[in-house]
Amino acid sequence: MASKAAPSCRLVFCLLISAAVLRPGLGLYTVNSAYGDTIIMPCRHDVPQNLMFGKWKYEKPDGSPVFIAFRSSTKKSVQYDDVPEYKDRLNLSENYTLSISNARISDEKRFVCMLVTEDNVFEAPVVIKVFKQPSKPEIVSKAPFLETEQLKKLGDCISRDSYPDGNITWYRNGKVLQPLEGAVVIIFTKQMDPITQLYTMISSLEYKTTKADIQAPFTCSVTYHGPSGQKIVHSEQAVFDIYYPTEQVTIQVLPPKNAIKEGDNITLKCLGNGNPPPEEFLFYLPGQPEGIRSSNTYMLTDVRRNATGDYKCSLLDQKSMIASTAITIHYLDLSLNPSGEVTKQIGDALPVSCTVSASRNATVVWMKDNIRLRSSPSFSSLHYQDAGNYVCETALQEVEGLKKRESLTLIVEGKPQIKMTKKTDPSGLSKTIICHVEGFPKPAIQWTITGSGSVINQTEESPYINGRYYSKIIISPEENVTLTCTAENQLEKTVNSLNVSANENREKVNDQAKLIVGIVVGLLLAALVAGVVYWLYMKKSKTASKHVNKDLGNMEENKKLEENNHKTEA
Repeated sequence: MASKAAPSCRLVFCLLISAAVLRPGLGLYTVNSAYGDTIIMPCRHDVPQNLMFGKWKYEKPDGSPVFIAFRSSTKKSVQYDDVPEYKDRLNLSENYTLSISNARISDEKRFVCMLVTEDNVFEAPVVIKVFKQPSKPEIVSKAPFLETEQLKKLGDCISRDSYPDGNITWYRNGKVLQPLEGAVVIIFTKQMDPITQLYTMISSLEYKTTKADIQAPFTCSVTYHGPSGQKIVHSEQAVFDIYYPTEQVTIQVLPPKNAIKEGDNITLKCLGNGNPPPEEFLFYLPGQPEGIRSSNTYMLTDVRRNATGDYKCSLLDQKSMIASTAITIHYLDLSLNPSGEVTKQIGDALPVSCTVSASRNATVVWMKDNIRLRSSPSFSSLHYQDAGNYVCETALQEVEGLKKRESLTLIVEGKPQIKMTKKTDPSGLSKTIICHVEGFPKPAIQWTITGSGSVINQTEESPYINGRYYSKIIISPEENVTLTCTAENQLEKTVNSLNVSANENREKVNDQAKLIVGIVVGLLLAALVAGVVYWLYMKKSKTASKHVNKDLGNMEENKKLEENNHKTEA
């Protein structure tokens, strides 16, 4: 038995050596695997019927073979060669499919499946490709700011642990940035870790920015190859603060210019449109050629009308870049002549003037005793009703709170003036005597009666209005009487009298008596006539009654005769 086996073993050994040198077999077959996954390599050759065993090997860069796995078709046993890098990573199935766990970059080799019979060796080569997806790219070492018209490093785009290496692309506002001399400079580098054999890609971008890049997003992407083809991964957006010089200066006034009045505090604010904005300026006040250095605000307190004028501000280092504004300090003056409390005599003339001086046209309103007047007052001859409290008020409608008012309290005095009137009652029995008084201060009225007569009521006074009022008394004189009205105020005492005759009362009483007698006689005659008429009426009524009774008797007799005739016939 042994002598027979020896030639067979020698034949197999020779076949393996010749297969390793000649490497006949199928064409190349590639297996793509992701880094860290399990590599599955089928033996791409039909298993022959007289198979003795199967064996896997890989080839070194110099072409020499390294055997890694063996499986006997007869004993059903599996053996793995002592290859350190594949220790505990291999698995050879019954159909001679070889699996390698935890795929590494170093697994990227040419493997060969060998099926051996007694008289032949069949080979099926497999090429392994391992891919590693890189990390998401990120923009690092970002510039704190970019300055217009200056080529400056914007940042680095970095993507780590890729296999094979990838490419990095920069974008601005979603559009690819292409290198441009003096404006866009892109420097790409890559590094390979000697242990993992993974690549790190770095792309540095130098960029000359403009104001158009304000709020413009910058991104980068890495393009790499995976098991299923080419893929792209994008970074997060990065927005940069763009520095640019001031091109224009503006000046503001607070509060708004049309609302500034005397006594206000105003603030001048100067702004430059650069980034970062300038922090200091020169402020120029009206009539002052030299600027005042200050921060971007300058305050003026308790301004007066002489502060009206042009205000300017400029940059410290570029005085030609200047802004100006005109400021009007609104004012309002009011003069009332006369004013305060003024006492005049009735009939006097009193010129009144209300003079307004203002920064622009102002409205003027006159009030008397809180009632608006249609026009300004003018007194050529004063009357008592002219007395009162006058107010001249003016305002600038465009400027809130700018109002002025002056008042005049006019007192019209006059000595008492008396006018007496008489009114007789229709009955003639009483008379009403009225004393009309005019004057200011209000005169006091006193009555005096000379002669006899009854006073029907006490004195009655009307309300005191516009320097006038009256007092009246009702009397029934028995003889001629004299009524005296005395009016007195602080200026003078005035007396007036009125004679009242009693004859008028007697004549009217006699006339009334005659009228009463006439009425009584008339009533008596009317009663007599009525009695005669009634007597005649009654006499005629009795005669008519007798005729009526006689006619009724005849009718009864005829009725009885008719009844007797009917009885005889029966």
